[in-house]
Amino acid sequence: MEFQEYLHTLRVWDTELPHFAPGDAPEEPVALFQEWLTHADRAGQAEPHTMSLATVDGEGRPDVRTVMLHGADAAGWSFGSHSGSAKGRQLAGCPSAALGFYWPAVGRQVRVRGTVAPAGAEASRADLRARSTGALAAALVGRQREVLPSLEELADASERAWARAAAAPDTVVPSWTLYVLDPVEVEFFQGDASRRHVRLRYSRGRAGGAWGRELLWP
Repeated sequence: MEFQEYLHTLRVWDTELPHFAPGDAPEEPVALFQEWLTHADRAGQAEPHTMSLATVDGEGRPDVRTVMLHGADAAGWSFGSHSGSAKGRQLAGCPSAALGFYWPAVGRQVRVRGTVAPAGAEASRADLRARSTGALAAALVGRQREVLPSLEELADASERAWARAAAAPDTVVPSWTLYVLDPVEVEFFQGDASRRHVRLRYSRGRAGGAWGRELLWP
């Protein structure tokens, strides 16, 4: 079978999907996002806190990768990375970014657009302290974007980093940065097997402004 034909055989949402009544949605998006993520987790969605992060480089070329959500509250959506990583450099040059969550177990998506800024040194240190030994070990290896000569070198660096993280869990990693996306647009998408998808978009003219809500055609 040709690959394209194989793709046509794949199906989505062969299960009962939850109901979404946008008229009952809250006035601001954070509460609804927290409700949806929690619901996806309880419905069996693996790693519902992972998300796609889209940025642009200095030449305006888009870039995307999967990262972990560290928080979502009135301040914005937060995630961590090294300031010298590709994403860190791109955000320093152009702070506009977008997030994408997809929870196929419930046929839901959430899209977030806004401006990203570092949360500050103390918040970044607290973020790393609150995470696991493995997260600290990975941060200590911290050579994202650099060329890796061999897998053996990675294994050696990782082993030493794990030992250090276990012995000194409060170790500071200066390049580790907690980033916060302050949203200007958040869209909630509820899939429908009959393709009558429900889309609700929250938007505001500027960060910190009042939220407006509107439905979108599928």
